[in-house]
Amino acid sequence: MLIIMKKRAPDDTLDRIKEYLITRDFDIHQSTGANRTIIGVIGDTDTLNDHEIEAMPGVSQVVRIKKDD
Repeated sequence: MLIIMKKRAPDDTLDRIKEYLITRDFDIHQSTGANRTIIGVIGDTDTLNDHEIEAMPGVSQVVRIKKDD
């Protein structure tokens, strides 16, 4: 799963999302560019609700990565 943050989302909103994921035992990988930050979520993301995450402050979009069967 990828969580794409809004342009120039404040650090505190990013910290809250990372804490939300880490407390649910997910590993994360953060990529920060000039205008956006993308969080890669590592683990069984089937338990995460896309709409709940997209509703969090600072989140622009949630993209699920298709699993290979």
